[in-house]
Parts: sequence; C-alpha cells; structure tokens
Amino acid sequence: MKKKHIGSNFDDFLKEESQFENATAVAVKRVIAWQIEQEMEKQKLTKTLMAKKMHTSRAALNRLLDESDTSLTLVTLASAAAALGKSIQFKLKAA
Repeated sequence: MKKKHIGSNFDDFLKEESQFENATAVAVKRVIAWQIEQEMEKQKLTKTLMAKKMHTSRAALNRLLDESDTSLTLVTLASAAAALGKSIQFKLKAA
C-alpha cells in the first residue's frame, strides 16, 4: 500500500486538506493572546482594568484573549497594545 504523505511536511498536508490558512490564523492568534496575557501579568493588570484602559467591554477583551477566536481586528489589537504601552509590528515573509 502506497502512503500518500510519506516524505511531505505538515504544511504541505494542511495545504492539501485546505486547512493551512486556518491553522496559521489560529497559531498567530494563540501567540498574540499569550503575549497580551503575559504583559498584563507583568503589569499586574486585571481583565477589568485592561478593558477600561482599552475603552471596551470585558467581553470584548475576553474575545481578544480567546486563542481559538480568530476574528481579531487591527483596531482591537492596536487598542490593546496602546493600553499596554506597546506598539505592533507586522512583517510579511516569503512563503
């Protein structure tokens, strides 16, 4: 029996299964949520205080910190960064 995916990498498999973009989005969101949570802990900010600093609701902050919710907007991300005294940096790289 010939195995279809021997020798291929996981990215190739995800692309073949049309899951690469979704998996990438989830991975990026997990990193963003983790970085925000780490900075909140470092600055000793509760979710309530962080939401106030962002001028948003605690529910909106919870969505931002939900690593499986990939519907993050740049406005929300910029607001979180500003509330933490940080800036955002994006970089596109060759595939």
